[in-house]
Amino acid sequence: MKAVHFGAGNIGRGFIGALLSESGFETIFVDVNAELIEELNQKGTYQVELAGTYDQIKVNKVSGLNSMEEETEVIEALAEADVITTAVGPNVLPLIAPLLAKGLLKKNDRGIVIACENMVGGSEALKSHVLENVTEDQKVWISDQIDFPNAAVDRIVPNQNQQDPLTVMVEPYFEWVVETAYVRTELPNIEGITYVEDLTPYIERKLFTVNTGHAVAAYLGKYNGYKTIKEALDDRVIKDKIQGALHESGSVLIEKYGFNTDEHREYIEKIISRFENPDLSDEVTRVGRGPIRKLGPRDRLVRPALEFIRLKNEEPAHLAEVIAATLYYVNESDPEAVKLQEMIQENGRLEAFREIAELEEDHPLVQAVKKKLSE
Repeated sequence: MKAVHFGAGNIGRGFIGALLSESGFETIFVDVNAELIEELNQKGTYQVELAGTYDQIKVNKVSGLNSMEEETEVIEALAEADVITTAVGPNVLPLIAPLLAKGLLKKNDRGIVIACENMVGGSEALKSHVLENVTEDQKVWISDQIDFPNAAVDRIVPNQNQQDPLTVMVEPYFEWVVETAYVRTELPNIEGITYVEDLTPYIERKLFTVNTGHAVAAYLGKYNGYKTIKEALDDRVIKDKIQGALHESGSVLIEKYGFNTDEHREYIEKIISRFENPDLSDEVTRVGRGPIRKLGPRDRLVRPALEFIRLKNEEPAHLAEVIAATLYYVNESDPEAVKLQEMIQENGRLEAFREIAELEEDHPLVQAVKKKLSE
């Protein structure tokens, strides 16, 4: 069995590549990083370390192709692949689409492409980018022959400096959920994938718990002068506020999707314990980067707060406090953080929030945030 994976970075090697190897796939990594590609081809193997343990996973049967210099070889590999995956980042999907399209059009049978990105509808987005690069007839063929099931992925890969450039540390916990509702191709037998008919509950559970919790720790941590997520969680007051915010977002998930209350509470505690792992601790400025996007109406802070108001008819006090703290976020090396403070200088914190979140002045969430800003 053969797999082609776009993205030879830490997530690609430590998460998707490791699971493909454990499932018996020969995996070809496609990337622009010449050093990583050369290392993969020279060694054909690498180590994955599990944070907080002494366990290691040896990943075998791997090689690499440079997408900038070996286009023909990448196209041939894509044509022969049993499964194609990505972990390149949402902004890079449009960049790999032209090459992916060429490879898919060379296939003689059905195919499956799974975008393993930290975004909603990643595979669907990748498909749209692929179709932008082909003719009308080719669009019909790809739509008929190639499946692009959406996926939700969750695994913390901390910043790290390894002596061996291929070695990567990841947390032991992971989740890879793939939606099967519209798949016609035979599903690949990959160890660790959970196949579900409807992905939406799992996407929102991750967004409203993992992403929300990480953001709470980052923005409250930065507001209180801490440098790392671990330092923030060591502050009992902040940890209580994280739990409070996640119980607000959790009540939304339980109401919408029928998650078991006790099981979801255990899930929340599991997520918080992951953040507390000293081997996974990250800087609050890295986790908090992109504050404008994270204050958007469909992202990890505002969306669960809006849903809480709609379903509970109450103010989400903890989420409102985090949103207020985010409006004080300063990081000169983060373009979005700089832009946010420019918006605040021009119109004030509340008006900047209202504009970013696309809310009217009298909206209950705007009023809730206003109270927290004045406290």
